[in-house]
Amino acid sequence: MRYSGSSRQRHLPTSPFPPPPAAPPVVKFALQDLVTHDKYGLGRVVEVEAGGAVLVDFGTGKIRILAPYPRLLKL
Repeated sequence: MRYSGSSRQRHLPTSPFPPPPAAPPVVKFALQDLVTHDKYGLGRVVEVEAGGAVLVDFGTGKIRILAPYPRLLKL
């Protein structure tokens, strides 16, 4: 019989293995924030949508990036 509960297991202090990494903090972007993207380079946030997406102007064009922003970093 399989356990169908949460797939997350607790870490025991006596375990020889390191604890799992903590969840990354949720990043909130504001208008005019400077950002960098792995593919598009440096840009500036020009619009923040209620659903979590941001519109970033990278100079060569405006790109809409959806949350959780895997390759977008605030500077």
